[in-house]
Amino acid sequence: MSLPRIATREEWLAARKELLAKEKNLTRQHDALSTERRNLPMVEIVKDYQFDGPDGRVRLIDLFENRPQLMIYHFMFHPEWEEGCSSCSAGTDELSPGFLEHLHVRDTTYAMVSRAPLDKLQSWKARKGWELPWYSSSGSDFNYDFGVTIDDSRGFGEYNYRSLDEYAAAGQESMKTADQPYDMPGLSCFLQVDGRVFHTYSQYARGLESTGGSYYFLDLTALGRQEEWEEPKDRTESARSATPDFAS
Repeated sequence: MSLPRIATREEWLAARKELLAKEKNLTRQHDALSTERRNLPMVEIVKDYQFDGPDGRVRLIDLFENRPQLMIYHFMFHPEWEEGCSSCSAGTDELSPGFLEHLHVRDTTYAMVSRAPLDKLQSWKARKGWELPWYSSSGSDFNYDFGVTIDDSRGFGEYNYRSLDEYAAAGQESMKTADQPYDMPGLSCFLQVDGRVFHTYSQYARGLESTGGSYYFLDLTALGRQEEWEEPKDRTESARSATPDFAS
């Protein structure tokens, strides 16, 4: 990895001001994009999705916990795995009680949903010491319908609004050749109005990183994320860690 060149304070200041102008422009673009995102049309959810939770079987509207808004993180946890995805786990580790409290103050609930059975989710949750609500969508079409379980044989051959053929054509053949069904990460947002539930937004792949967390702060530093220095413990962990990256 190359290091920044050494410069005088005057040279650094000139370069920093030039970069600041670009940063301010990006901030304005981000604000405009956020407005556009809020103005997206919404789609009513008519399918009766049901989930397994700590208190039994629940419906999608129950996940709101009586708040108007719901954010669901599609946590990668294949039914055959004994441990949750390492990348999803790393991101979840960074979600503090204060994060949830700040969302609740703004009438928004944050929950996670995975295909793995509830007992596996609860076991991993206890091991990690998380307090987040986590539900199993086992036996439901939820993960498939919201684009995070890939199964071409069932007509779910798309991720991040691109087909598996498009990924293969772009040099990301593993998206098409990997054993199916397999899971990918995502985040979906919902709104309830007078007992009706609407889907307002979903994001996937690298788009998930723009929400903040340590990646955001590492991107501000000279050495960045330093990901090429990491050594996976085994091939399974390597595959899980790489999954969001080859779909960027």
